[in-house]
Amino acid sequence: MIRDIIELFKQDVWKNNTILVQILGLCPTLAVTTTAVTALGLALTTTMVLAVSNVMISLCRKIIIPEVRIPSYILIISTLVAVVEILMQTFMFTVYESMGIFISLIVTNCIIISHAEAYAMRHGPFMSLLDALFVGLGYTSILILVGSVREAVGFGTIFHGLNKLFGEYFADKYITVLPGDKTLIFAILPPGAFIAIGLLIALRNSISRS
Repeated sequence: MIRDIIELFKQDVWKNNTILVQILGLCPTLAVTTTAVTALGLALTTTMVLAVSNVMISLCRKIIIPEVRIPSYILIISTLVAVVEILMQTFMFTVYESMGIFISLIVTNCIIISHAEAYAMRHGPFMSLLDALFVGLGYTSILILVGSVREAVGFGTIFHGLNKLFGEYFADKYITVLPGDKTLIFAILPPGAFIAIGLLIALRNSISRS
């Protein structure tokens, strides 16, 4: 069991990382990673939906008819996303506004649907939960890296606005890395995201081959 968990961790976080290897979920990654905070918000939201949906689909896997399995996944995931949207509108409205339509688009996120099909339908709830958490860890790590780089170059800060997620105590808990007149607006535009992700893919491939 321990060996299986370790191997699953390696596969989900490194060997088959959803962004760096499978190249899934790029649309929200490109759009929402303009800052580390919005990247973290999307990553945590996606991970939560993935974890709960994986467990629910695993529990229902023996009663889901194969012919309607995809609509079943979408029904479960869309219900969870609707709940998340309501909670974010209530408690984290500023973050919700910054993510815009991409919260709703979690329903069609290839990462969630692919793991429902490839893993949750074939394994028990515990391993399906671990799969979701490990995938979420890999996804979150890359989003934060991309968001931090883009924010640092484009705005000169890292994790500015953390209070939007965790309360007013974190209002001034951010890192300043560049003065305002030394930043590059290019970094927070879509090409900046493509370059940041491309560099991370190149770094990951270089490490894997060494």
